[in-house]
Amino acid sequence: MRDLQGWVFDLDGTLTLAQHDFPAIRRELGVPAESDILTYIAALPAAERVAMKAELDQIELRLADQVEAAPGAVELIQTLHEQGRRLGILTRNLQAVAVSTLRQMGILECFALEDVLGREDAAPKPHPEGIQLLLERWQLTPTQAVMVGDFHFDLEAGRAAGSYTCLIHPQNRWPELADWHAVDCRSLLASC
Repeated sequence: MRDLQGWVFDLDGTLTLAQHDFPAIRRELGVPAESDILTYIAALPAAERVAMKAELDQIELRLADQVEAAPGAVELIQTLHEQGRRLGILTRNLQAVAVSTLRQMGILECFALEDVLGREDAAPKPHPEGIQLLLERWQLTPTQAVMVGDFHFDLEAGRAAGSYTCLIHPQNRWPELADWHAVDCRSLLASC
């Protein structure tokens, strides 16, 4: 891990404490319990899609005000930044929510604004497009980078892009998808 030059991070549940109650968000939007919210919205007729997307945007902006950094996240990002690593965010949230979150955490200056990608900037994970865009911008090969996240979508996106993957979660839930596992950002920092 010490040789990796590009670090792409998921945001909610990875660098922040998980704050999205997805079952509650699904209920508020009227999305079936078993459905992925973004996939469900994308399949709606145009007028309904626009209205529900606006509702989801408002929910996410409201939640951004309540963000808390995950243990060790600020120190991890600051250390990687000081080491000269390229840092990116790839989130299924809005880019504005990601920027607000990073600002609230006090680490926005560690990221180039164009390296903070939301769902409007690239196809949502597990699609690898966001990672590919960052690697192209950074002029790095996939094997010079790692996708760090707390959910299988993050790991699947990293695998599809050909980069390394790191799961941040108390349990190693998807060992077949993760090259590395850390229980939290503090333990990942020890590996950097």
